[in-house]
Amino acid sequence: MATGWAGDGAVQDQIDATVEDAVKRARSRIASGPGLLHCEECDEPIPEARRQAVPGVRLCVVCQQAQDNERAESGYNRRGSKDSQLR
Repeated sequence: MATGWAGDGAVQDQIDATVEDAVKRARSRIASGPGLLHCEECDEPIPEARRQAVPGVRLCVVCQQAQDNERAESGYNRRGSKDSQLR
């Protein structure tokens, strides 16, 4: 693969950076602390099974899905070099 002015490992470095960013983003969204008995958005009861499966749960399934859809992000690596973006 022709890489222009990029170094030999530049492609793999971009892949690694993208994966690391995604892992950091996912870890930052993990809830912690005590969970709630009722959803903080719609006040519906949160089932016991969900509270046990998801530590720190704060939303019911419906509200969690709506929030997850709002957070959808592109997979574009914005940390890439300008050289790779110009090609």
